[in-house]
Order: sequence, then C-alpha cells, then structure tokens
Amino acid sequence: MGMKTVVVITDPQILSGTPVFAGTRVPVKTLTDYLEDGASIGEFLDDFPSVQREQVVQFLEEARERMIAAVA
Repeated sequence: MGMKTVVVITDPQILSGTPVFAGTRVPVKTLTDYLEDGASIGEFLDDFPSVQREQVVQFLEEARERMIAAVA
C-alpha cells in the first residue's frame, strides 16, 4: 500500500495555526460545518475549488479510522 499524502496541516503562518486542507487556506472545520448543515461534498467542493475531492475523501477515511480506533 502506498504512503498517504498529508491532507491537513497546521502552520502558525496560515490562519494562526487553524487546521486547513494542505495547499489551501480552507479550514477543515468548514467541511464539517457544511456536512453538519446537510450540504453534500460536491457543494463544499463547488464553494472551495482549491480543495480536491481526494483530500476530502482521505480526511473522512482517516477520521473514521481514528474514531474506530478510539472506541476499540
């Protein structure tokens, strides 16, 4: 299996260290807010074209894996 690319970064020079999608200034929280409000991934990507679908999918997969590991 290949190495996963970095999807989320924190850098004090980018939005004061807010976790953002790598290569963008889009906070990860924006995605979760969209999903909580019932928006689709497609709607999020339409509004934030600097984020790639693969980044969103990988973020959600990693979040799921961490959640499963935390309750196991």
